[in-house]
Amino acid sequence: VRVLNGKTKEHLCFLDKVEPYSTIGDIKSLFHKSYPHWYPARQALSLDPKDKSLRDEDILQNLPVGTTATMYFRDLGPQIGWTMVFLAECIGPLLTYLLFYFRVPYIYSHRYALTSSPHQVVRLACACHTCHYMKKLIETIFVHRFSHGTMPLRTIVRNCSYYWGCSAWLAYYINHPLYTPPSYGELQVNYALFIFMMCELGNFSIHLTLNNLRAEGSRCRRFPAPTKNPFTWLFFFVSCPNYTYEVGAWMSFSIMTQCLPVALYTLLGFLQMAIWAKGKHRAYSREFKDYPSVRMAIIPLVL
Repeated sequence: VRVLNGKTKEHLCFLDKVEPYSTIGDIKSLFHKSYPHWYPARQALSLDPKDKSLRDEDILQNLPVGTTATMYFRDLGPQIGWTMVFLAECIGPLLTYLLFYFRVPYIYSHRYALTSSPHQVVRLACACHTCHYMKKLIETIFVHRFSHGTMPLRTIVRNCSYYWGCSAWLAYYINHPLYTPPSYGELQVNYALFIFMMCELGNFSIHLTLNNLRAEGSRCRRFPAPTKNPFTWLFFFVSCPNYTYEVGAWMSFSIMTQCLPVALYTLLGFLQMAIWAKGKHRAYSREFKDYPSVRMAIIPLVL
């Protein structure tokens, strides 16, 4: 296997005696021995500089190459593990929101420093927001299995800026001394709180189902299907019910707080999750010939 620089076409190394059944991951490990500073997660290999990167599980003999394969290397830059990515994206909003809830000095007028809101909905909103991100942290540590090992460091900086900034934006208005409770009072708050809790349970159930879909170390792929858990029955209608429940949780949080920034954040989240869901839906449909045609991506019978 001959490895060239994808930009300059400069010869980097020649990997001798590579077995036909070797994977791209194996080739990356061999390349790493020649260039220790380019660890496997930082490497992208392709058969043409303009092609998509090959997957680590691709087998050399299944690729359109001869006895000598030429691959083009691209440096992906510093990487960070997905577990750390999710921890950073969740811990930040969790702590940021609490700073506003406890009204630390210099956020609002000094006379409100370290005071508490007289409105029960503000306390409920803090509890819901905290539980939401605590659930995400627990899922990150004990539930999720990540198909991709790392994320570029520059991407996590951008993502954390978004999540942390939006959390501060929401928290500023919900915990503001001039905040006014929802128009329909406790009735609106209680109904929204119930829907929020149901959506959080549903989201957690879907993540458990996805975790159990494939045994650790197994390469056998199956598409997700409903189980005996009623929360998973949404799989009958959508490919990504975890996103459906996530959007539902934020919609109910918007109704409970009756706060415009929360509604705008929910809309932005829905647009992004709809893109992800449609991508996964297309991937399932291409990969599995018996994939249910009635399923939509994120909204039953609509989208």
